[in-house]
Amino acid sequence: MKSVRVVCAHDCPDMCSLIAHVEGGKVVRVQGDPDHPYTAGFACGKVNRDADLVNSPERIMTPLKRTGPKGSGKFTPITWDAALDEIASRWKAIIKESGPHAILGYAYSAHQGLMNRGLVNGLFHALGTSRLQAGTVCDTCCETAWDVTLGPVGGADPESVVHSDLVVAWGADLAATNVHFWALAEEQRKKRGMPIVVIDPRRTRSAKSADLYLPIRIGTDAALALGVMHILVRDGRADRGYIAKHTLGFDKVEREILPNFTPARTAEITGLSIADIEKLATMYGTAKAALIRLGEGMTRLTYGGQALRTVVLLPGVSGHYAVKGGGALLLTAASCDLNYAAIRKPSGPATARMVNHLRLGEELLNMNDPPIRALYVSANNPAVTCPEVHKVRKGLAREDLFTVVHDPFMTDTAKFADIVLPAASYLETDDLYRAYGAYWMQWGQKAVEPAGQARSNVDVAQALAQHMGLKDTIFSLAPQDAARELFKGSTGPASKADPAKLFAGEPIHIAHDWDGQPFKTPSGKLEFYSEQLAAQGLPPMPDWQRDPVEAVEAAKWPLRLLTAPGYFQAHTAFSGVDFLRAREGKPFCILHPDDAAKRGLKDGDEVRLSNNRGEIGLVLKVADEIQPGVVLVPGQRPTGEAVSGTINMLCSDRYTDMGEGATYQSTWLEVGPWKSGQPVAALNFQGE
Repeated sequence: MKSVRVVCAHDCPDMCSLIAHVEGGKVVRVQGDPDHPYTAGFACGKVNRDADLVNSPERIMTPLKRTGPKGSGKFTPITWDAALDEIASRWKAIIKESGPHAILGYAYSAHQGLMNRGLVNGLFHALGTSRLQAGTVCDTCCETAWDVTLGPVGGADPESVVHSDLVVAWGADLAATNVHFWALAEEQRKKRGMPIVVIDPRRTRSAKSADLYLPIRIGTDAALALGVMHILVRDGRADRGYIAKHTLGFDKVEREILPNFTPARTAEITGLSIADIEKLATMYGTAKAALIRLGEGMTRLTYGGQALRTVVLLPGVSGHYAVKGGGALLLTAASCDLNYAAIRKPSGPATARMVNHLRLGEELLNMNDPPIRALYVSANNPAVTCPEVHKVRKGLAREDLFTVVHDPFMTDTAKFADIVLPAASYLETDDLYRAYGAYWMQWGQKAVEPAGQARSNVDVAQALAQHMGLKDTIFSLAPQDAARELFKGSTGPASKADPAKLFAGEPIHIAHDWDGQPFKTPSGKLEFYSEQLAAQGLPPMPDWQRDPVEAVEAAKWPLRLLTAPGYFQAHTAFSGVDFLRAREGKPFCILHPDDAAKRGLKDGDEVRLSNNRGEIGLVLKVADEIQPGVVLVPGQRPTGEAVSGTINMLCSDRYTDMGEGATYQSTWLEVGPWKSGQPVAALNFQGE
């Protein structure tokens, strides 16, 4: 049996180093790499089943051409030569007739390898096509809010928790989504009695083991942060020296904003008790090195950018950005500033028409000058993951839209394709990885040859580039040679890594130690007052307000949506593992016992979730892990596994206040007994 060091390519901040055990050319087991200094031999329950994923009988083994109506899933096998010839021929004709903007390249984050993700984007950059505005589902809102406040810099090193005397997991279920940081934090709690606070609308696994759990009302994180600032100032625990030297505009915030967030008003807004708010402020204000680990869920609301911006200002009041083990951590990617343009932007047109991920349906149906006539989807499943999914599916069903999907499985999106290409898994490709929740890089080796006729994203991007007559050398380089281009001309911490050690399989720690958190804002300081936001017509100071559109929705529909990662089926990428499907069960939603009782619903019922955008059917679980007035839907699942549909059918494509991100949590709906096809209007919902 052979053992190969690989790297997990799933969309997760930890980037686990793994060992793939291979026998007879087949992956028989995947386990954590015990020699990695950070991930240290542990891998989550999902990744431990990746041998089943790569060996799944449901994998696509050959290129396919559609033979039935779009959406029917009826295909016939074709050769790679035939598939590539047809794609290139159709694209060339479309470019000649309508220009390159009539083609949309739609590669996203299901594969986190820098090569397999980046070179697909490079292909469409070189062609000058319309391209996906990446990060809009998850990252653009929180990154924009972070950058206008601190600048494009990485946050605290999660490994610095050994110096922390308090950890606050704010909107982050670390036990599910950042397990190695959680393990380090729990170790410090056992060794030194370091307390852990969890702030989350859901009583998650992390919350259940926290020293203090605050079940905050959805969308009120900014109010809580301002309430804590109010108490720090009131009690003389604001670090005046740090504020004067390293921040901008706190005097205005102190004078104009903080008086509005007394403990009593903060409690009224957040749904928390005054006692718990005071306790949090005391714990935070007396800590010497408090570390806030931020989740991205708080940003998936209309005012999500303001929420995150306000929370990341809190260490500026306490001075915790100045000490090792203190400050805040959102994403570490800014400290891995390699020469990504070498992969993502080879020679070609400098500009392109950008398409927001969240408006795919609208853009497929209504975009003009020119309309989108061809779509290429890689490492994504927009027929499930986009809001307003009914629009997406209507757009995908256009007979005049030439769609190519490159995926290991017949996803909901692939069923609408004209050509489906079989994709290799991360266990079947070479690639370079950098974590976005830790400061590590690693080269992942190919453990086995691709199954059937599957080919990697890199391989297919290079093949299509050649068919389209592109000459940039990046489209002819072997993966390792292409990866070396990332280090040429790069600056910053990641550029100091030794590529020779990296390509030899050695995990590389990105050295980023600093004497206090650096700020790369226009002022060079932590900006309580942001001229950048003022110039955009956005509030320049942190504040909390209720979205008036949400208020109207809440008057019509009694329950607010909360989405969260599933523990065993976080993404549709794991749908090929029968064990995980069975462990998670059928797609479900969770209601508080009080809300279930009001509606005459019980655990295990099939229920109808609906609003003005439509209806879906899920299985009900009744539990007090969420608050009354909330319905929780965990994970992203293929529509065929649910009673009916997917939750994103009920979510709007409104943007966040910053970064044009997703607003899934700004969705209001009703839950009732499942009655397929019953018109929404017939249900006589409250407020109508």
